[in-house]
Amino acid sequence: MKNFKVLTLAVLAMLSVSNAAHAEVPLLQTTDYVGISFWITSMGMLAATVFFFLEKGNVTTAWRLPVTVAGLVTGIAFVNYMYMRGVWVQTADTSTIYRYIGWLITIPLQTVSFYLVLSAIRKVPITMFWRLLVAALVMLISGYLGETGMLQPFLGFMIWVAAWIYIIFEIFSGQAGQIASRSGNKSLVACFGTMRMIVAIGWAIYPLGYLFGYLTGGVDSNALNIIYNLADFINKIAFGLVIWAAAMSNTSRR
Repeated sequence: MKNFKVLTLAVLAMLSVSNAAHAEVPLLQTTDYVGISFWITSMGMLAATVFFFLEKGNVTTAWRLPVTVAGLVTGIAFVNYMYMRGVWVQTADTSTIYRYIGWLITIPLQTVSFYLVLSAIRKVPITMFWRLLVAALVMLISGYLGETGMLQPFLGFMIWVAAWIYIIFEIFSGQAGQIASRSGNKSLVACFGTMRMIVAIGWAIYPLGYLFGYLTGGVDSNALNIIYNLADFINKIAFGLVIWAAAMSNTSRR
């Protein structure tokens, strides 16, 4: 009954956003592949959000917070994508600020998820949480300031890359990576390994988009939007699914 109420509230809230966005913009054209990619991504985020919030009640207590955060990530992305889709269909353009509004919330949440999944199986120093959170915020804020001209663009790019490399170091070779490798929990190790590959490979699209889409202008806005949309689809939904899979594996052992 509780899960049904959660599902009902989530669907009603999200449908209201969808209807509002639809009412304010022209219809999506069949040849508008960028708009179609916005639609596919937003629907995927919606489905993932409902799934994660329904499933959080089926995992052991220690894993409920990581699964909940996975649902928050896709839920926030869904709302943001519905607005971006509406703006795109109406204007054939999307402002940089729309991307960063979503990223400034979802990417830090994903970054601290490394701390959360480790905390589900053992006590972890809170300093790890703050290091990961600050690094993610530095990465995104520098990127935003650089792309909007409030910071020298190349300097913003370099700070972005440096913060991203720091996160990669922390989850591969730093304290977080070492704790995961010594945990003795096979499902956690597999989950953690997939999560950090998404950060190392999947997230590479964001600084590359900055470099080739903004600094050098080698990629047009249409192609960049499609690439960003598909990257977000994989990076956010797959990230949450591997957390859920580890949570279910650890739940079944109890």
